[in-house]
Amino acid sequence: MIACGALAREIVDLKRQTGWDHLDLTCLPAILHNHPEKITDAVRAAVAKHRDAYDRICVVYADCGTGGRLQAACDALGVEMIAGPHCYAFYEGLDRFAEIDEPTSFYLTDFLVRQFDAFVWEPLGLDRHPALRDMYFGNYEKLVYQAQTDDPALTAQAEAHAARLGLRFERRFTGYGDLQTALARWADRA
Repeated sequence: MIACGALAREIVDLKRQTGWDHLDLTCLPAILHNHPEKITDAVRAAVAKHRDAYDRICVVYADCGTGGRLQAACDALGVEMIAGPHCYAFYEGLDRFAEIDEPTSFYLTDFLVRQFDAFVWEPLGLDRHPALRDMYFGNYEKLVYQAQTDDPALTAQAEAHAARLGLRFERRFTGYGDLQTALARWADRA
């Protein structure tokens, strides 16, 4: 499995819980999400690097802002990837996420709660220019924390992030959603 580094902890946890020791994992830097135009080339390079060592390679990314380029590359390379526009959709469950109309919601996962400053606050320059907050988040109404784990400390952090952004807070326990389903399907076929 070639995965986004933002999913590493969750994938390792699923492997541990289920005994999927026959699935190997390599992760690409999660920071690629700040430059989605680089994801497809990074995945291509990782597939090329590992192609000779494995009969089957699966890509643990959704589209993630690549505008369909990642899916096209995976199709051309003959590798599977997770369906969906982004991890928020597969954590929520693709069908459920499609039903939800929340264009004014900003989403965080466990990973993004832990890495909020490194992946949101600092890259957007909010640490240096706090007035930018309203430019970036002025049209959002709430922060939705999609909790993969039931961790009160992470929930408190997510709520604090919502307050920093001036947004209402909502927590949804999603667990691993369609990530777990996709990995289970791949594990059964491996």
